[in-house]
Amino acid sequence: MKAHDSSPLSDYIEYPSDEMLQRSAEFYANIKRRHSVRSFSNRPVAKEIIENCIKAAGTAPSGANHQPWHFVAIHSNEVKKQIREQAEIHESNFYQGRGSEEWLDALKPLGTDANKPYLEHAPWLIAVFSEKKGGIAIEDKNTNYYVHESVGIATGFLINALHSSGLVTLTHTPKPMSFLSKVCGRDENSRPYMLIIAGYPSEDATVPHHATTKKSLEDIATFL
Repeated sequence: MKAHDSSPLSDYIEYPSDEMLQRSAEFYANIKRRHSVRSFSNRPVAKEIIENCIKAAGTAPSGANHQPWHFVAIHSNEVKKQIREQAEIHESNFYQGRGSEEWLDALKPLGTDANKPYLEHAPWLIAVFSEKKGGIAIEDKNTNYYVHESVGIATGFLINALHSSGLVTLTHTPKPMSFLSKVCGRDENSRPYMLIIAGYPSEDATVPHHATTKKSLEDIATFL
């Protein structure tokens, strides 16, 4: 590597091999319990929990460490109502003709439709934005690199953090999502990436059987 400012790796913890295996198995067992939920309770969730989860997302790797993301955590009932109204308009267009027949058939086992009550009912919505320009300092206006990949990793960290905290989540990507920029007060540098719904499940929450079918290790991995 070329010379650069650096510090010793001081916070790495090495575990014995048997503990590593146990920890990997425990993580898999825990993450297997993560489900996309569409029925949320309106029970409050402390802001500090959401803050910690967003801070965890902010530790994700990114192109040139530019961290090209911004998270808007929405608790306001008024803002959530605006988002639901706008999202349902776009979703209605999708289900009434804009979506292809193949796409609509793929969604049928999940039972989804244009109605999105959870956008108002859940205590928190987290709008994830990608940023075209930025850098280490907030005032930087440099080109960001590998933006889509970087924000995708950070979003995965966020979902994992929310799950690990004891909350359930749903990823929502209304098309188009441009209305989120206006509702959330973001400028043209920010592009809506995803909406994460977070909270407690309602007492009658269910998981579609279709969603519990996961591909085997042999189907998703090759070891050379």
